[in-house]
Amino acid sequence: MKSTDNPADPFKKALAEATKVMANDPELSVSYSVDPSGLSGDTMRLPQVSRRMTREEVLIARGTADALALHRRYHNEATHQRYVPQGDTARTIYETMETARCEAMGARDMPGTAGNIDAKISAEADRKGYAQISSAQEAPLAVAAGYLVRNLATGRDLPAGAQNVMNLWREFIENQAGDTLKNLDSTLPNQAEFARFARQIISDLGYGDQLGEDPDQLDDQDDDSENDGQEEEDPDSTGQDESDEEESDASPEDSQEDQQDAAQAQVSMDEMADQELGDEADMPEGDAPLEPPQPQPISDADPNYAVYETKFDEEIRADELADPVELERLRDYLDQQLEPLKGAVSRLANKLQRRLQAQQNRSWEFDLEEGILDAGRLARVVACPTTPLSFKVEKDTEFRDTCVTLLLDNSGSMRGRPISIAAICADVLARTLERCSVKVEILGFTTRAWKGGQSREAWLNEGRPQQPGRLNDLRHIVYKSADAPWRRSRPNLGLMMKEGLLKENIDGEALEWAHRRMTSRPEARKILMVISDGAPVDDSTLSVNPANYLEKHLRDVIQMVERRRAVELIAIGIGHDVTRYYERAVTITDVEQLAGAMTEQLACLFDNNPRTRGRRAAR
Repeated sequence: MKSTDNPADPFKKALAEATKVMANDPELSVSYSVDPSGLSGDTMRLPQVSRRMTREEVLIARGTADALALHRRYHNEATHQRYVPQGDTARTIYETMETARCEAMGARDMPGTAGNIDAKISAEADRKGYAQISSAQEAPLAVAAGYLVRNLATGRDLPAGAQNVMNLWREFIENQAGDTLKNLDSTLPNQAEFARFARQIISDLGYGDQLGEDPDQLDDQDDDSENDGQEEEDPDSTGQDESDEEESDASPEDSQEDQQDAAQAQVSMDEMADQELGDEADMPEGDAPLEPPQPQPISDADPNYAVYETKFDEEIRADELADPVELERLRDYLDQQLEPLKGAVSRLANKLQRRLQAQQNRSWEFDLEEGILDAGRLARVVACPTTPLSFKVEKDTEFRDTCVTLLLDNSGSMRGRPISIAAICADVLARTLERCSVKVEILGFTTRAWKGGQSREAWLNEGRPQQPGRLNDLRHIVYKSADAPWRRSRPNLGLMMKEGLLKENIDGEALEWAHRRMTSRPEARKILMVISDGAPVDDSTLSVNPANYLEKHLRDVIQMVERRRAVELIAIGIGHDVTRYYERAVTITDVEQLAGAMTEQLACLFDNNPRTRGRRAAR
């Protein structure tokens, strides 16, 4: 070896060849890069190994190579896509479990790979701080599910950080899906069987609504439809062939008579048919599997929750409910309300901002091909001019990848001081969180009319059917979308000061609406804060339904949100105890306390210290 050669080259070459053999793919191209590792077509990217060849670099490279090679060997993408769920959370669980299956299969067939992959898992767990997590709410459920599958399939203990994440969720997963997990060993070698197994686990964990259509049932329906079609087409084709053979000897009149006779015979063969089976437009109506699906329920939380009429409901932007001149006038009025509180509220906002910014510890990724020039590594270029320039990129902190939604009760009982304080606090928090690179959405909910609107009129005109469900027209207001800059949305909050806007409050549907909006967001962490002054109330609905109709639905929605864990839910009650509805809630007796309560609750959620967070949440 020449002195100018890279001492890591022999190791990299040997690892590449071993990876091709393990993947059972001699055409696989293996490269080493600072880009994220992964498979793309016939190319595999592995972590870069420096000239120093530290022990950590070697272990991570070997572990990553083994994991990707096993995925290449045991994974079939067509089968994977066939069973992949539609929802984000379900898809993540499904994919982590499939990765664990491939690694477990490799550990069974090639035991040496297990130790290498352990090193990779350990490095990932250390990088993400899994060892410091003390609550299941902070640990990713999908990752824990993958770790548990690998642990059960191989019988190996996981590295400390990964073991911690798995243990935090293990009891929950085993309680919910213990019976299904018993089938792990039998399904592991067959990817299709394992995919069905993974979908059942996802359903057991409470995410069955994200699975989408069952591909096996769709195949059965297609097979039935194809068989039915063949049975129906054979008589027609036979008759047609016979007609074609005799066409040259038959007169036009005879040919027409034969066709009529054939049609009559076809009808007599199936008395259930309304017309000839050869009419393709009517065939699907007689095929049961092709009937249109049942309409989706109004509520995902309670399929029995009824709404008499939805066509009068509206989801509307705040700037569509008032012209720009009126919005500016109302905003000026809100600013006047803010003036006496400006000092106290600003101090609280600055306090929150300091807390958030204190957690934004800057961390960097080095040795990149683009980004900010790394001046600290220029000495290498001077020492060896052939060395390429090194660049760095600042990593985003975890909490920056966050979206916060403020859901404000716009009911008539909030009129006056409470709604002014709520609007002011939403204003201050939106500006504060935006400065800290946290996405903020501000929503409001009320109804379009007092004591029932067009829905109630339709109900009266149709003879007052029993148990009609919700009998008012919803109005869901978007004051600020998560992606809209604050400077453009600022005037919209003045709309809350508009006379006649605040009416009834149907909290359950509003909460479900806000939850659906949040789950479609790309951010990793989602926080939903509800600000209300009491229980849901709508006179028109409660006068013709059970007295707890709206309250029961609210409880069902809260239970659904807290069970799915995709969104962190907190609530602040103004003058009324909302802790009887929400697991994580605080009640204030004076609206002047709202700013402090909102600030404290958000600071509690963003606090990295679990002990401190627990103490604050208990207050």
